[in-house]
Order: sequence, then C-alpha cells, then structure tokens
Amino acid sequence: MTAPENILPPRQDQALTDLAWRVIGLINIYRLLVAAAFVALGSLPVLRTSFNMTSGNLLLLSAGSYLTGALELLALPQRVWPGLRSLAITHAGIDSLALGILLFAVGGVGSGFGILLVLPIGAMAMLAENRDAYFMTSLATIALLVQQSLGVNTNGADYLLTGILGVVLFVVAAAVRPLATRLRESEALVRRQEIDLANLAQLSQYIVTHLRESMLVIDKNDRIRLINDAAAKVLGETAALPGARLLDVAPRLTALLGQWRSTSALNSMPDSPLTAADGARLLQPHFAPLGGDDRRDLVLIFLEDTALLAERVQQSKLAALGRLSASIAHEIRNPIGAMSHAGQLLAESASLSPIERRLTGIIHANGERVSRLIGSMLEFSRRGTSKPERLLLSPWLSSFRQEFLATHELAAGRLLILPALQPDAAAELEVRTDPTQLHQVVWNLCHNAITHGASSSPSAVELRFGRLGSNGRPYLEVADRGPGIDVPDVERVFEPFYSKSDKGTGLGLFLARELAQTNGATLLYEPRSGGGSLFRLVFSDPVRWVQ
Repeated sequence: MTAPENILPPRQDQALTDLAWRVIGLINIYRLLVAAAFVALGSLPVLRTSFNMTSGNLLLLSAGSYLTGALELLALPQRVWPGLRSLAITHAGIDSLALGILLFAVGGVGSGFGILLVLPIGAMAMLAENRDAYFMTSLATIALLVQQSLGVNTNGADYLLTGILGVVLFVVAAAVRPLATRLRESEALVRRQEIDLANLAQLSQYIVTHLRESMLVIDKNDRIRLINDAAAKVLGETAALPGARLLDVAPRLTALLGQWRSTSALNSMPDSPLTAADGARLLQPHFAPLGGDDRRDLVLIFLEDTALLAERVQQSKLAALGRLSASIAHEIRNPIGAMSHAGQLLAESASLSPIERRLTGIIHANGERVSRLIGSMLEFSRRGTSKPERLLLSPWLSSFRQEFLATHELAAGRLLILPALQPDAAAELEVRTDPTQLHQVVWNLCHNAITHGASSSPSAVELRFGRLGSNGRPYLEVADRGPGIDVPDVERVFEPFYSKSDKGTGLGLFLARELAQTNGATLLYEPRSGGGSLFRLVFSDPVRWVQ
C-alpha cells in the first residue's frame, strides 16, 4: 500500500523554534514598554527633576532609538534570522547597549534602573546554549561597567552595585539553564505528540478512504462527516460528499438509520437492503455507534454488497458441489463403463434386428455422453491451483492451432490467428498464466465455436490477440459467426451444468471461467458485431506481475 504523501514529516528543532518565538514575542512587548517609559521620563519635566540625569537630550535620543529598534525587531519576519544563536545574541546585544546608554543618561546603576537588564538577559540566556548564555551575560556586565566608568558622578558604592548587578545577571543565567532544558524537552515532546497525532489521523483517513469496503460516518444531524471512495461510488459520487445531508444522498438509508436508532438491540440489522445509485446492486447496511453506545451521536455505517456476499456463498456451494461430483463420478464411472462395454458387445451380434441395433446405438451414445459428463466433473474437481509462468502468446497460439486442427481434422482455414498489433509487438507480447490451464480454456472456447457456432457457418473461427487500449492489459479473443447467444442466456452459459445442446455437459464455459479467474484473468462474452459470438480472455495486468 502506498503511504499518504501529506503525512507530516518530523522537523528538527521545531519545538525550540516555537519556544524561542514565544519568548521573543514577550521580550518585544517588554522592550516596547521600557522604551516608552524612558521616552516619557525624558519628555516630562516633573519626572526629569526626580532623577540625577547626565543629559536629558541623550535620554530622549537613546530612548527614542530603543523604541524604534524595538518596533523594527517586532516587524522583522522569522525567515530573516539564520538561526536561534544569532537571534539570541543579537537581541541580547541590542538590549545591553541600549539599556547601558539609558543607565548612563539617568545617572548610572545608582538610579535603580539596572535591574531592567535582568529579564531580557535571562530570557536570551534561556534560549541560548551554555557558552552563549554566559557570553551574553558578559556583554551586559561589560556594558554596565563601561557606562559606570564614563559617568560624571561615580563613587565606590555605585561600582559595588554594578558588581552585584553583574553577579545577579550571572546567577540568573545559571538558574534558567535547567528551566530552559525542561521547557525544551516539554516543547519537543508536545511537538512529537502533535506530529504523531497528525500522522495517525491522516493515516487513518487514508486507510478509510482507500478501503475497499464501503463505509461512511454520519453525525447527530444526519450529515456525512467522512465517506470513502467505495461508499461514494455506490451512493453517487456527485452527491455523496462530506458535509452533505444523508437525506439528500440516500433517503432510504436515512430511513433505515432512523429505524436502527429507535431500536434497543445494538447489533440489529435492517431487514431490507437498499439499492445502489447505479440501480444494479443491493446494499445491506450495518450500523455501529462511534465513541460509546449513544446512537444519537456519530454513527459508522458499512454498506455490504449483497452480490459479493451471494458470490461467496455461491463459491462455497460450488466447492461442495465439486467434492460431491468427484465422489459421485468415482462411484458411477465403472458401472457406466461396464454398461457401455456390454452394449458394444451386444451390437456385434449378427442376430440383432434393426430395432435392436437402434436400441444398442442409443445405449452406446448415452453411455458416451454420461462418460463425458463424468470426465468433466472429475476435471472440475481436480482443477487445483495454477502454476503461472511467463510465455510469449504468439508462438504459443501457433502451436495450439496446429494441435487443434490436427486433432479435429480441420482445414487450415477453419482456425485463423489475427494479431491486432504490429508484427514486432505481436511477437513480443507476453502473458503470465499456467500454460496447461490456458490450453484447456482456449481449447474449450475453440471447441464450442467449431461445434456450436462455426458448424452452421462456413466462416473461420478467429483467434485475435493484442492489448486493451484503456489499460494495456493483454487479451485473447475467440470469435465465430455462429448464431450467438440469446441475451437472457449470456450469464447463464457460465453456470455449471447449463447447456441447450443435447451433447453438451454444461461444464465447459463454467470451467473455463473458473480457470481464468485462478490465473488472475477475466473471461467475458459479448455479441460479435455482424453476428456471432466473441469470448474475450483478458490476462492479468503486466504492471502487477510478481517478478
């Protein structure tokens, strides 16, 4: 089975990337608030007098630049960043530089604003690896030391505060490392579970959609939630779509579903089937609740083709018939043989009257007929399994034609081979089948054509072969110009023991179709254009040959 192409592939570092962008989004909001607060601090005289500012203009310029930079970082698309490492280091560097300048403008670490570095540096350290986390913390600490060294009002206490703040940054960077590891593992686990669930859902949908059995899911509002291809074909491909009302698609199925919902037995099945959209099949629905025993919610419906079920039953009957036929044939073959032999001996008597000779002829003819019937029944019961092999069809047909003509003592013109391909292609046409069983199938078809078809017409029986234009499968046709088969009898001719001829056993075509199916081929009949019969043997698809 081909796997679905749209199943989600695992993406490396996807969980880390999702975590990173969530953290970056929060830091961007924090950065905008801090920059806006410093702009307000530098713009309002009341606030400016409350702090020992080195330069109010520098504060406004740096705060405005910080705000502009924050907006630009917020607007940058994700694809701009080549990786998480460059993203974290860039953001940490911008925050260290901007906040360092702002601290210098408001009087240094003594203003208390140095604590603003803890959150962005800690967040970036959580996203980066160990070495990069401490590198970014070092950049922030250096920025604090540089701004403090350049300040005009510096003292030992401010340097002490700067050192303490640097230690705090390193402690925060070290403290977030275990938290970062756990967050990454949790995010990776969630992402893997999401991928597994998505893959499982898509795989389930793929299996359901391509399942051979017809199946659909109906919700509590009697609308189609899910339907596979097989169910869409039997209910009508144009109307049976997800979201459609079941009443519009199959009113009879809606009525049966309502009856099932009103019954108490969980495994109850409707007594009467419904007709498929093509009008040629009867469907037996089976209902089952999904997600519990509540029939008013989701309901799973299986539509079983009664023709397929009848075919399975028929196959079982035929298998039993084959075993019974073999037993009966073994029991009556010897008595029939003795009767026929006695009739032959009696016919050799010179004292028989014409009436007695006619009666012995009847005994002999009917004995031969019963012997042929017994032979066919034994042949049917011993048909066994096939042993397919690859063979070239053209030379095999030439050999078969010579054997058939010699056995039946027919003129060469009574059986013709007419390839429907160019000579080179006809010579290379290859099929995969059991040669012995193929011989038996074609022999039965040609024998019927000569005996029942071509006997009433001087025209030849034609063996035509080639490839079907629709799918390229090889085929072999046996065509005659006889009276043909009546329309009501077209399918019955393939039934066992059905024959309109006094000399036939009714097992030839039945056995031929059975042997064809055993080899993965299909035997079909259709009226021949201009009169006559045409039996087409379509071989298995070469693409599906087992190499």
